[in-house]
Amino acid sequence: MKQHQTVLTIGTRGASLHDITEQVDAVVRASGVVTGICVVFIRHTSASLIIQENADPAVLRDLSQWLAEMAPETRDWEHKDEGPDDMPSHARSAVTRTSETIPVMRGRLALGTWQGLYVWEHRARKHERQVIVHVTGE
Repeated sequence: MKQHQTVLTIGTRGASLHDITEQVDAVVRASGVVTGICVVFIRHTSASLIIQENADPAVLRDLSQWLAEMAPETRDWEHKDEGPDDMPSHARSAVTRTSETIPVMRGRLALGTWQGLYVWEHRARKHERQVIVHVTGE
């Protein structure tokens, strides 16, 4: 059984989705694992991971609008130590995911034709996010 782990640093542009599919797939290829599992984990509480459609950007825009309406900056949040986007970003992260598990087949991520892996930045300003990629298998 092989195991391989890499930390990726993802620079975000502020609140939006950032496609990291190719970066994670490159880690899988470098691992030498042909059949196995890839676990991707983001080390933050104000950003998340999501597997979503990668063909029509309207899907990502609609999801961003929907989540902004669920956790608006205009709500009277108690926690606002780092500004008006602080607590909404934590709420948005709480209803999304901090990790994704993707099968590895033939040495590549086994995503569907229209699937991509994204870092979903919930803060208004740009950040550097750490994503751990752990690949296990044969």
